[in-house]
Amino acid sequence: MFSEELLFAAALQIQEPLYVEKVEFLKDEGELHMYVDFRKGARFRCSVCGTEGLSIHDTIEKTWRHLNFFQYKAFIHYRTPRTECSEHGVHLVDVPWGGSNSGFTLLFEAFILQLAKCMPISQIAKLVDEHDTKLWRIVGKYVNAALKVADYSDMERVGLDETSSKKGHNYVTIFVDMDETKVVYVTEGKDASTIAKFKEELPLHNCKPQQITDISCDMSPAFKKGLANNFSWSNITFDKFHVIKLMNEALDKVRREEQKNDPELKYTRYIWLYNAEKLSISKTRKLASLRNSNKKTAKAYQLKLNLQDIYKSANNKVDAMIMLEKWYSWAVRCRLEPVKAFAKTMRNNWSGILNYFDSNMTNATLEGMNSIVQAARARARGYRNVNNFITIIYLLAGKLNINFQFYKQFYQNYGQPKLPLPT
Repeated sequence: MFSEELLFAAALQIQEPLYVEKVEFLKDEGELHMYVDFRKGARFRCSVCGTEGLSIHDTIEKTWRHLNFFQYKAFIHYRTPRTECSEHGVHLVDVPWGGSNSGFTLLFEAFILQLAKCMPISQIAKLVDEHDTKLWRIVGKYVNAALKVADYSDMERVGLDETSSKKGHNYVTIFVDMDETKVVYVTEGKDASTIAKFKEELPLHNCKPQQITDISCDMSPAFKKGLANNFSWSNITFDKFHVIKLMNEALDKVRREEQKNDPELKYTRYIWLYNAEKLSISKTRKLASLRNSNKKTAKAYQLKLNLQDIYKSANNKVDAMIMLEKWYSWAVRCRLEPVKAFAKTMRNNWSGILNYFDSNMTNATLEGMNSIVQAARARARGYRNVNNFITIIYLLAGKLNINFQFYKQFYQNYGQPKLPLPT
């Protein structure tokens, strides 16, 4: 006769000397409780060194939350044995469904990690009826473990950028392996010390700071200072999109000043800032009309287009240097103060701007990751603390190797579950 205990033992892939002693369904509480025990005289292996055939020193009652049984919470209770190893002393034995110090089974933890990639933790907490603090511990445990063994020994090209952790002036700085397109380090703040922290972290991941040959970033004075102090040997590339952004800001300053005496320029901000191919037909006509007029804004706009053309047409660093010298000479004599100030900023960052034409590095990868991170932040309506935000960044963009080796090995021996696991 096939009892319910045998049924659940088969479902949990439990084998001798373990067995399901009894199963209780608490209808009022909406909970299923499975009690696991071991046969009299059973012997176990040391959880530290793997020595087989150790006798039981004592037992401790422990409980794990498992995946739901239909819509009901499910719990595994086990009179967990402790063995005494001659070399390592007394330790709890490993259990097939979860770590000895965890309040959840490995299947449950894998389920939470899968959901955390696409749902806020607060929503997952409501879904599984657990406090979100416990779920953050699960996610943090695996993310931190994966980070400790992450290997960056082949990393040579790095990009860095800041992103806001919440409203106001609260930021974290993200460092990305530009070749592998993955986040390798995140730290609170956006000052020069963030780069020093990154340098200190590299040896922990088999990466020598001296092997970082190229770094891409914006022209932030804090980043420039940090890189000069910590990566003086690296080629610094200033992101071309940041350069064009600064030019757009100068263009808009010219427009705002001119529109005070020229009402025709009101409500035309985005006509000048957007690329022409992205404008509607009506706005394209409006732009053509304004460009043909003798306006200061039109002159600044033409300077912007010429700068964009240099990035598109220069074949190498020498070509770019010749073209940029001509552009700079025109810009500093244009009598448009915002554009002249921008041109001087370019001159002060000349080598980093020219390095783009050798490295072709941009922060486009970082901007893409930033959009994913900010979308997650928006879904969650912010995070309780910056550490939780950093954990989610690593989970979403770190390409971490989440280690379920024990879990996978067990089910390779005793049957594979239906739930797909993170890799």
